[in-house]
Amino acid sequence: MSDATLHDAKRDPDDFAVQIADSIESFIVAVAEVSRGDEPDSAVPFLLLEVSQLILTGGRLGAHEDFLPDERYEPDVGPEPDVDELRERFARLLDPVDVYSEVFDPYVPRSAPVACRISDDLADIITDLRHGMAHYRDGRVSEALWWWQFSYLSNWGPTATAALRALQSLVAHVRLDQPLDELGGLDTDDAAAEEQLAEEAGRVMAAEIAGPLGLRSI
Repeated sequence: MSDATLHDAKRDPDDFAVQIADSIESFIVAVAEVSRGDEPDSAVPFLLLEVSQLILTGGRLGAHEDFLPDERYEPDVGPEPDVDELRERFARLLDPVDVYSEVFDPYVPRSAPVACRISDDLADIITDLRHGMAHYRDGRVSEALWWWQFSYLSNWGPTATAALRALQSLVAHVRLDQPLDELGGLDTDDAAAEEQLAEEAGRVMAAEIAGPLGLRSI
């Protein structure tokens, strides 16, 4: 289905699903355009604007009552589109400010910051959004809303929020004429950072899963 026929002409533009899909489609298109690097000096401000608007869309999904898909099992949407090219374009475009520091979960006591990449964040967000868009384009609106809401709470919401903090910080450093400190040593390939991320993820999953399954906390 082409972009021109993304929405049925009979659908109300004030309908919640239409508004969510419009916002997500706009983000996907805009981010792809920024990644081309035609205006590198404006890339960070544009990304700040686009991610901010997407987080508003995510907030609407998060605040909404739970969506339930029509089918018990998720229909197959086919192979996921490759986002490696997009990731690599952003890595080149944002170098050397691509890597930033973020706390994995602010509610885990004494959480140590971990290294992240804006380029990875954007690619992961796009992957989640495209997956839901595939359902929407095929007319499975409830499935699309369920997926967008679930993945907002579990993945692309936290990822977008972290990326937004990094982008806002970059803009603030520039506008307030505050040079960034030396970024040497901050690297997502660092083994300690990877181990810390895994430990934080394990604690969060244990806290979320142990109760419903009747497991004891260790």
